[in-house]
Amino acid sequence: MGKQAGKAAERGTGERFRARDGFGLAGMILLLVAALAVLLLVMGLWKRFARETAPTLVNLPGGSWTIGGALGLISVLGGFGALRCSAASPAGTRLTRALRAVGTAACCAAAFGPFFYLLGALPGKNCRSYDTSCSYLPGTGSAFLAYVVSAGAVGWLLYRWGGVRDEARAVRERERLRKLRKKGKGKSRAARRP
Repeated sequence: MGKQAGKAAERGTGERFRARDGFGLAGMILLLVAALAVLLLVMGLWKRFARETAPTLVNLPGGSWTIGGALGLISVLGGFGALRCSAASPAGTRLTRALRAVGTAACCAAAFGPFFYLLGALPGKNCRSYDTSCSYLPGTGSAFLAYVVSAGAVGWLLYRWGGVRDEARAVRERERLRKLRKKGKGKSRAARRP
């Protein structure tokens, strides 16, 4: 009799545990559905914003090629800024870490924002024939091409400049260590002992 009561008690806690897991799983699914709905809403609003403001932007003095090149430059500088902010030492006060996180987020927005803006201004696929929001906006294709070319060229140049600078720093450090070894100060303590 005691064994049967113990098994019934085990079954009761097991069933409650499963119900709690089921509610947690249902809550997680609802959360994912809500997050997907918000993401789709934001993406739709962003595309609408890009399609409504792009004609004004590409008609500015200099034309679409200049705008694309400037947006490519903004993306590259934002990307390098995000790398510098995120690579900084994690030590510091809470305020310093918070400011660094805000700076990294702002640089990431500057890096990816122009790309998604120009991508949103391009015509979409699978559009209905009567939908005018999918028509080609004059100048957006050339702006996107200028963006890709300028971002690639400036990014490559900054990458090469950083590599040359790091190489020069390594050469200076090797030269400094060589001079110290000549003076006898570059050896380990064990090697300096007679």
